Amino acid sequence: MKNTIIALAAAGTLAAALPSPALAYCNGCGVAAGVVGGLAAGAIVGSAIANSRPPVYVEPAPVYVAPPPPAYVDGPVCHTERQQVWDGYAYRMRRVQVCD
Repeated sequence: MKNTIIALAAAGTLAAALPSPALAYCNGCGVAAGVVGGLAAGAIVGSAIANSRPPVYVEPAPVYVAPPPPAYVDGPVCHTERQQVWDGYAYRMRRVQVCD
């Protein structure tokens, strides 16, 4: 329906803009017809836009998840540390796993 209204408005505007035979007794008829056609096309297009549905906002789902409870294990607890390591040419920073 919306596309039909827009197509009709475009056709009406184009028809109003086409040249017509000159009339010797009418000085401002072409301008008046253009103004009336423009107002009509504006009213049709404006009403089509005003009657369209507004966009629907959907709230995104929450993304927070509680962390799992700490696991109590019997054994060493390991973590990674950055340490300087000699590779034969120079000292380099590498990550090394350290277990307590």
